[in-house]
Amino acid sequence: MPEEANTEGPKVRTLDARSLRGLAHPLRIRMLATLRHEGPATASQLAERLGESSGATSYHLRQLAAHGFVEDAPEHGKGRERWWRAVHDGTQFDEQLMYAEDPDTRGAADLFLHEIATIHTQELSTWLGTAFSWPQDWRRASEVSDFTLRLTADQTLEMIRRMHDVINSYRDLPPSDDTKTVRLHSHVFPRSGE
Repeated sequence: MPEEANTEGPKVRTLDARSLRGLAHPLRIRMLATLRHEGPATASQLAERLGESSGATSYHLRQLAAHGFVEDAPEHGKGRERWWRAVHDGTQFDEQLMYAEDPDTRGAADLFLHEIATIHTQELSTWLGTAFSWPQDWRRASEVSDFTLRLTADQTLEMIRRMHDVINSYRDLPPSDDTKTVRLHSHVFPRSGE
């Protein structure tokens, strides 16, 4: 009998003003994403993967730890090596942070959202540039689409929640020989003047 998927969903951290300011740095956002996608690593390994100095990654790992985004992964270390892992599977942005009275919080919100959009663009560009090297079944299973719908704000929110439910229903399926990590990006926003 096949195993059932974990439908509880990922462990997600909702950002507040303090944690947002602790995360809102391009290198920290990329380091956290790398730990989430690729698993535990040392500061030196992250530096090599991200083209940074190990001094920079060490500093930013300590900042991420101070804000509860990463923690020690001692089961991976040997000797003096310090390994780190992500504490959560994902991060949820509270849009109220964009309207905070504190200009530093609004600035951090803007930086965070723009960095996420940049990462999504880079990931998509990398896929498009390397798709020819993947087997045809994986190229056929990829998608770059856009849709235009006429919805109310409540209908749009309902659609987003239903999309998340579908995506999370595939989380933690039992792996097989042909399982790969699959990235999904979702951008839902209204257009003005219509």
